[in-house]
Amino acid sequence: MGIIRLNIVVEGQSEETFVNEILAPHLALNGVYAVARAVATGKKKHYIYRGGVTTYAKIYNDIVNWIKQDPRSYITTMFDLYGLPEDFPGKDGLQPNIDCYEKVSRLEEAFAKDINYQRFIPYLQLYEFETLLFADLDKLKCFYVQGKDAAIRRLKDSVKDTAPELINEGVNTAPSKRIIREIPEFIDGKGVVGPLVAGQIGLPILRQTCPHFNKWIEELEALSQK
Repeated sequence: MGIIRLNIVVEGQSEETFVNEILAPHLALNGVYAVARAVATGKKKHYIYRGGVTTYAKIYNDIVNWIKQDPRSYITTMFDLYGLPEDFPGKDGLQPNIDCYEKVSRLEEAFAKDINYQRFIPYLQLYEFETLLFADLDKLKCFYVQGKDAAIRRLKDSVKDTAPELINEGVNTAPSKRIIREIPEFIDGKGVVGPLVAGQIGLPILRQTCPHFNKWIEELEALSQK
C-alpha cells in the first residue's frame, strides 16, 4: 500500500491551524498524510491572498488548481456552512427550514457533483469552525488571564440541551457570535485561540458530540484502505 496524501482546502486561519496541528497528526497514525491551506482569494504580482470566502468561483478555482498540481492526492474541504456564498452549488434549490443535516448533505452532494473528481471529499462545517468549541466550553478558560467563569456559564445557558452542530447560523446567534458577545477578546485572536481550544477538547470529544464532523473524519481515516 502506497502513501495516501490528502490536501485540504480550508476557509481561513482557524481551520488551517486546526488541520495542520490537530487533525493531520491523527490522520498520519492511520496512514493518511494531510496538509491544509486556506483558499486562494486573490493575487497581486507574485503574492497569493488566502482566507475568507466571497464567491464559489474562488473555491472552485482553488480546488481545481490544486487537483491539477497534485493529481495523485485526495482532496477535501473545511468550509463553514454559515455565510456560504449565494452561488454555492445547490444552495438556490434548498427548501426553507430544512433539517440542518439534510441541508448540509444536499449541499455537499451538489459540491461533489460540480467538482466532478473521483478523489474529492466535500465537507462543510455545521455551522462554522467555532461550533467545535461548544463541545466543551470550559476549555476557553485556559486561554484568558481571567477565567471568564461567568461568561462561560452564560454561554452554556444560551445553548442548554442543544448539540453543538445544531447551534444555528443566525447573524447574532451563530457559534462565533455567541462567544464574541460574552468574550469580546476572542474576536482578535480566534484564529489562534479557536484551534488551541479545540486541541484542548480533543478529537474524541469533538467526534462524540459532533456527528457530521465525525462522519467526515471516518471518511478520511478510511482512505488508508483504498
